[in-house]
Amino acid sequence: MNNDFLNKIKAVAIGHAVADALGVPVEFSTREELRKKPVTDMMGYGTFNMPKGSWSDDTSMALCALDAMGGEKLNFKKTMQNFVKWCYGNQYTPTGFTFDIGGTCRTSIAEYLRNPDYKTCGPKDERSNGNGSLMRIYPFVIHTYLLDTDVKTKLTLIYIASALTHAHKRSKIACAIYAFIMWELLGENTYPVPKEVILKGMVKAKDFFDSDPEFCEHYKKLFQKVVDVDEFLKHGTISCIQNEDCISSGGYVVDTLEAAIWCLLTTSSYKECVLKAVNLGSDTDTVGAIAGSLAGATYGYEQIPLSWREALIGREYIESLCDKAFAHKIK
Repeated sequence: MNNDFLNKIKAVAIGHAVADALGVPVEFSTREELRKKPVTDMMGYGTFNMPKGSWSDDTSMALCALDAMGGEKLNFKKTMQNFVKWCYGNQYTPTGFTFDIGGTCRTSIAEYLRNPDYKTCGPKDERSNGNGSLMRIYPFVIHTYLLDTDVKTKLTLIYIASALTHAHKRSKIACAIYAFIMWELLGENTYPVPKEVILKGMVKAKDFFDSDPEFCEHYKKLFQKVVDVDEFLKHGTISCIQNEDCISSGGYVVDTLEAAIWCLLTTSSYKECVLKAVNLGSDTDTVGAIAGSLAGATYGYEQIPLSWREALIGREYIESLCDKAFAHKIK
């Protein structure tokens, strides 16, 4: 591992945060509203009345995880303690003010305060399948990529990371699918990473979960409609839905994952990908952030527009947490 890989980590983190900040001012806007007045650049205020470059809970919770990764092992207890500092102490925020906390995340953090056991604080019921674990999973995915161990062991850690706030199997599988894709992207050394690499990650996820009823019932569209994996395996071609009306962009974890991957596969630059994601409307910051982290890994740090990077509040702080979290691995 070297500085090139560290720059890739920063591309993921800054790609995530920049897209989050793009989406914050228009969160909850409808697709029709954004078709009339689309997001084309970084702006401020809007939904939460926050200044330009402000990121939301997506980035805050990811930074809580990054700041708990200073050692060789994942520290889930410290991650939960950092969630508490964020939720109740306004830490890990762009302006010293915590806002936009998802209900399931808030419930999990409150449960941890009541009973400080990170293994039991995340709800397991089917209704608790918002995108709150997927939106902050990338630090755990990068960490597990660097581990010299088998896929099942890595996924066990991803499941634990999801279950800190979202313990239902559907949320865990969403994080795992994201992980399979990101692991493939992290293994590439040149930019842009070919879209075939993204499909390879999806194929590995499909092969791993293909007999799992939860996967088959809830992620079938992702592998048969958002992108035709069977066509890719047979002919090496990539076929995606081109009509965005078939793509949902709300807070449901299945929809969010589908939207982010669709935006990644149907665009050809970081900027195009994240603007497409944000302009889908509804949960704009989270769909943007997840797409942005994947696009950062696909196109690299320098392809994130300079003006957006410069506008991002706390960019140097975010990058310093990347340095700290992975210093022991990057040699």
